[in-house]
Amino acid sequence: MIPEFGHFALIIALCLGVLLSVIPMWGAWRNNEKAMALAPGLAMGVLVFVAISFAVLTVAFLQDDFSVKVVASNSNSLLPSMYKFSAVWGNHEGSLLLWVLILAGWTAAVALFSSQLPLTMLARVLSVMGFIGVGFMSFSLFTSNPFERLLPGTPADGNDLNPLLQDPGLIIHPPLLYMGYVGFSVAFAFAIAALLGGRLDAGWARWSRPWTNVAWAFLTFGIMLGSWWAYYELGWGGWWFWDPVENASFMPWLAGVALLHSLAVTEKRGLFKSWTVLLAIFTFSLSLLGTFLVRSGVLTSVHAFAADPERGLYILVFLAIVVGGSLTLYALRAPTVSSRVTFGWVSRESLLLVNNVVFSVATLTVLFGTLFPLFMDALGQGKYSVGPPYFNAVFLPLMALLVPFMGVGPLSRWKSDTGSRWLRDLALPAVAVVVCSLTLPLLGADGFNLWVALALLLAGWLAVGLLRDLRDKTRNAPSLARGLARLAPSYWGMVMAHLGFAMTIIGVVATSQYSVERDLKMVPGQVETVAGYTFRFDDLAAVRGPNYVADEARLSVTQDGEHVVNLAPQKRRYLASGSIMTEAAIDPGLWRDLYVAMGEPVGEQGAWAIRLHYKPMVRWMWLGAIFMGLGGLVTVADKRYRRRRAAVAAPGGIDGSPA
Repeated sequence: MIPEFGHFALIIALCLGVLLSVIPMWGAWRNNEKAMALAPGLAMGVLVFVAISFAVLTVAFLQDDFSVKVVASNSNSLLPSMYKFSAVWGNHEGSLLLWVLILAGWTAAVALFSSQLPLTMLARVLSVMGFIGVGFMSFSLFTSNPFERLLPGTPADGNDLNPLLQDPGLIIHPPLLYMGYVGFSVAFAFAIAALLGGRLDAGWARWSRPWTNVAWAFLTFGIMLGSWWAYYELGWGGWWFWDPVENASFMPWLAGVALLHSLAVTEKRGLFKSWTVLLAIFTFSLSLLGTFLVRSGVLTSVHAFAADPERGLYILVFLAIVVGGSLTLYALRAPTVSSRVTFGWVSRESLLLVNNVVFSVATLTVLFGTLFPLFMDALGQGKYSVGPPYFNAVFLPLMALLVPFMGVGPLSRWKSDTGSRWLRDLALPAVAVVVCSLTLPLLGADGFNLWVALALLLAGWLAVGLLRDLRDKTRNAPSLARGLARLAPSYWGMVMAHLGFAMTIIGVVATSQYSVERDLKMVPGQVETVAGYTFRFDDLAAVRGPNYVADEARLSVTQDGEHVVNLAPQKRRYLASGSIMTEAAIDPGLWRDLYVAMGEPVGEQGAWAIRLHYKPMVRWMWLGAIFMGLGGLVTVADKRYRRRRAAVAAPGGIDGSPA
């Protein structure tokens, strides 16, 4: 009866969600304070019962209850306990319940930490989030019930979890990704609530901004972990392939960047109000679109969940209701929220305008490349494939165009500035960056590389702009330490995020230009040299894991006669499913990775196909992403986000706070 208890808890949560979506909204319409005051309690109730439901499903996985269909399909008695736990969301039904749990958590967090909000605003925000929760809980209960039983005929054992998902990175990757996806619902709810109230002022932006920062930070961490997982788990040494499901998470990230900067302008200057609302709608809509792409069955991807058309149709209808309804409300209210504040073309506002345009266009190019094959297939025009050549050709130039403006942004002034001041402050640093970008690539063994020089130029320009701005902000302080200490956390968050972006640029270009890859046939005792490292295939051994058997190649690596590392890649066969998987062996480092993966046995005498990689600075990409995500979290510590209601409407900023 335990699974039925979880099912019943989810039904109660749905009923509470319906009340949350209706009663507080009615109370806001009728100015009924008692009805509006019910919103926080209902939000907490939804979280409690969804958490109970999720806990019951988790217990079913950990106890090998194969009478539950989703457990029998995605677990096995031989599966290690930590993977039984991650198997809860390693399938469509369980991952959807995790989505609902995280959404309930975000809703309860808003109820708990937004007590300073006007009651009417809080009621509308929670009601909108309750409506979204009702949509996903209905989806779970009516089309994707995680508690469906296999009675009678309970199998003796389960089918096993997909071997690709039996990895520590996949334990935390989906929750982080969903925290970002679902977190944008808060910005969406604030936007809809503000439109319903007909008031889009600095207070709305100030309250929405920290939630958006946190959601974007979690999405950044989730994408980073997904890239890292693909790098070491799939065995091909790649970190991004412009896969449609990869794009499904990347699109709301790009739109979220534009939303963050637009919220900053709305908060500080009262500008871009209409655009900020539209970006909030657009960003969350892309999160819903990603859900449709992953769960509808229209995509074939290692990341996608196999799903039937009924599920895809449900999400498509829900997406149409959310997007159509919010855009209709926007069209009705847009004339009342237009900005009347002016700014000069040479100003921080103009630079942020460029930022928003570039990121919006970048999002649309990725969206077009992702959906074009689906549209052509639906129209009966045949199968089309849009891969890395398209995305690299249209996306990378946009990012290169953006960086020069990012370098000037921190130094620029609100409302009006002058190009001569920019030139005076940045002329000398610009010359230094140009010289370094032209000379440093000459130190490489392969001679001058134009793309590396361009990456150093862009990243260096971004860094010197930040350093010059730090110097200006601490120039009049009694000491450097005191000057740095008085800068706002939101400013430090901006610095970290922009430096992380610079690190990512260097990592992407360095690893793509200087990587060395060799696919070889090797036998025990054979020696090969790659990028100055000597790889010796010492021997081949059979090993056994908790639920797999594997052939393990043991290689020793030396450089200039000095031992560097021993590497042991594996070719695994999982016992329950018979699936064959590659487990790469990696020697990580700040400046380079050594990467070895096994292919298939070739001929006789113990020969194997072996792939050897030398990956310079590949970890700079993920370190850069970590810096960006931490920057998003650091901004939330800013004191102005914790001010009382009286301060919410004040449009002014804090000294040292960023755009």
